[in-house]
Amino acid sequence: MSEQTKEEFIKEIEKILDTLREGLIAHSGDVELVDVDLETGKVSVRLKGACVGCPMADLTLKACIGETLMQLIPEISEVVGVE
Repeated sequence: MSEQTKEEFIKEIEKILDTLREGLIAHSGDVELVDVDLETGKVSVRLKGACVGCPMADLTLKACIGETLMQLIPEISEVVGVE
């Protein structure tokens, strides 16, 4: 990982999540950043609202949130959903 502080890294992730959040909110859902591991590049998020239990939640997590974060922030190695 770069010499970026955890706080700076979180701000960068939150900025991207804010843009993705608009689409989720339009469907009564949301996403919350839960944890960031700077050493491994693993980011944990929680889907909320209507996303909980939605059959498209896994696709949203992997194809929308995960891929976007990993493309825009190369230091991210993995995005996982947590309960």
